[in-house]
Amino acid sequence: MTDKAQISRHMLIICGPSGTGKSTLIQHLLAHRNTCCLSRSTTTRAPRGSEQNGVEYDFVDVDTFKARIDADEFAEYANVFGNYYGTPHEMIRSTVEEKGLDVLFDIDVQGARTLRGKYPGVWCVLIAPPSMEVLEKRLRSRATDAPDVIERRLNTARHELAQTDLFDFTIVNDDLDTACSQICALYDVLRLRSL
Repeated sequence: MTDKAQISRHMLIICGPSGTGKSTLIQHLLAHRNTCCLSRSTTTRAPRGSEQNGVEYDFVDVDTFKARIDADEFAEYANVFGNYYGTPHEMIRSTVEEKGLDVLFDIDVQGARTLRGKYPGVWCVLIAPPSMEVLEKRLRSRATDAPDVIERRLNTARHELAQTDLFDFTIVNDDLDTACSQICALYDVLRLRSL
């Protein structure tokens, strides 16, 4: 099945600005569907807390990462705040072909656009807030970010939400139970499509 078009039928990209509940929805889907797993990125940043190499991320040094870029080993990659992050083609292939699982991607719109360019049949879902006002209220109520960080997150959200050409589906997370049902239903359709 090494055809990228076939593999892409087993891939689901989930994008959404901070504060939309994207991570909560992804965790719900992973807990309720045992035929999918979250993609594992390669990064040059140091492990945090109890993170283990090969579990949360594959940790490599910058030279190794750059050599892998030159060898076209990444489906997508980006430099984020001085650290590289990338999704290896081999991780996608082995997850689908050897493990028989679908791959979920929790990436930003730039990564989603790149990934979609290389895997043409992948579906892309936007997790959206009911409104920018609600999103701002959620971000401020978390009380974890400074005001300038919140403003940066809101500006990023406006940019991401405007990328309508990228998304096949949008789930508006106004009610968490409804959004959880919708993400599971959407994934179930993906499974039917890939049979």
